Amino acid sequence: MVFAIIVTFVILQRLVELVVAKRNEKTMLAKGAYEVGASHYPYMILLHSSFFVCLIIEVMYSNALWTPNYLLLGVFLFLQLMRIWCLTSLKSFWNTKIIILPGAMLVKKGPYAFIPHPNYAVVCLEILVLPLMFQAYFTVVCFTLLNFVMLAVRIPVEEKALKEATKIKI
Repeated sequence: MVFAIIVTFVILQRLVELVVAKRNEKTMLAKGAYEVGASHYPYMILLHSSFFVCLIIEVMYSNALWTPNYLLLGVFLFLQLMRIWCLTSLKSFWNTKIIILPGAMLVKKGPYAFIPHPNYAVVCLEILVLPLMFQAYFTVVCFTLLNFVMLAVRIPVEEKALKEATKIKI
C-alpha cells in the first residue's frame, strides 16, 4: 500500500512538472528562446517512463518489499525538497527540455550557487533511492546506468549551448 502511494505521488508530481515545463517553454519561446538537444529528448522521456514501469513490475512480481526502508524514505523526501528548491530557483528557466534564452544571465542562486546542475544530481539520487527503498535492485542498476548514459549526452549539449548563448555572472 505504501509503495502504491509513493509511486502514485511521484508519477503525479512528474505529470505536474511536465505541465509546468510546457508553460515555461511557451514563456521562454515568446521571449526569443530556442530548444537544443531535441533529438535526445524522446529518449529521455522513454527512459524516465520506463523507470516507473520497471519499478512497478519489479516490486509487484519479485520478493521486493512493499513497505519502504524508512531511512531511505526520509532521504527521498529530502530529495523532493531539493527538487522543489531547484525548480523554484530557476523559475521560468526550469524545463525538462533544454531551452536557451540568448543573452540571459545564468542562474547562480539557490542550489545553483553551490553545484552545477543540481536538478540532475537530484534525479540521479532519486533513481537510486526510490527503487532501493523497496529492494528493486534490477531497476536501481539498470536505470542508474541508463541515466548516466543519458546525462553524458545531455549535459555537454546543455553546457555548450549555455556557454555560447548566455552571459556568465561572476
